[in-house]
Amino acid sequence: MRHRKGFNHLGRTSAHRKAMLSNMASSLILHKRITTTTAKAKALRTYIEPLITRSKDDTTHSRRVVFSYLKNKYAVSELFREVSPKIMDRPGGYTRILKTGNRLGDNAEMCIIELVDYNENMLEDTSKKTRSTRRRRGSGKSKAEVQEAVANDVATTPDAEEVAPDTTEAAADAGEATPDVEDLKSEAQEETRAESSTSASGVTMEDKDSKVKDEVKEEEKAEVKKEEKKEGKKEAEVKAESKKEAEEEKTGEGKSENTDKEGDKKE
Repeated sequence: MRHRKGFNHLGRTSAHRKAMLSNMASSLILHKRITTTTAKAKALRTYIEPLITRSKDDTTHSRRVVFSYLKNKYAVSELFREVSPKIMDRPGGYTRILKTGNRLGDNAEMCIIELVDYNENMLEDTSKKTRSTRRRRGSGKSKAEVQEAVANDVATTPDAEEVAPDTTEAAADAGEATPDVEDLKSEAQEETRAESSTSASGVTMEDKDSKVKDEVKEEEKAEVKKEEKKEGKKEAEVKAESKKEAEEEKTGEGKSENTDKEGDKKE
């Protein structure tokens, strides 16, 4: 029974459990991340974090104590040379457990346990500054103070009529009339509208001129064809009239010959 026992036995004997945690701690120090069950990861966290805290004091005694737990000289040298400088300013919490779901075979809950200072993606997310919301608030000035400030600004600003030179008198002396500003503005607006419309439609002035010329040429061709058709009709009418006249003349001559023959027979 596990009465008054504050740790997980993990279904192993004491020697087996210690050897397993030592091996897992060495692997975590060397590889910085391992995949295991959640129960083992929680047991490993309580096993390795005191060793990492002891590595901050790089002395022979500290190294011997850590080696008595890890039983791996490469892991000890890695811990004191590489890991301890990175975790020097961190007051605990050197590892992180990320759950990855359940295992297919026995449905055991799996996770990844890693050293916090070696996950660069998570460090970038924590280093980003949070956006501060800006809200509009009153300036704390009363209406009277605001009106006084506006009045002072108006009084200090020079009059536009005094500063600007009188151009109308100079133009009158020179005998030239100054152009109306509103007319100039309206012309400029019309030009900009025309440019924007041409740019929006993708058609330039040259394209429009070429289209107009093509339309004029087509109209001229159509008129020429109509005139040719009219002339052809007139010629056909003239030919028909001439044929009719010739036929009438032939018929008249035949009638006269017949009358002459009938007269001769009577005689």
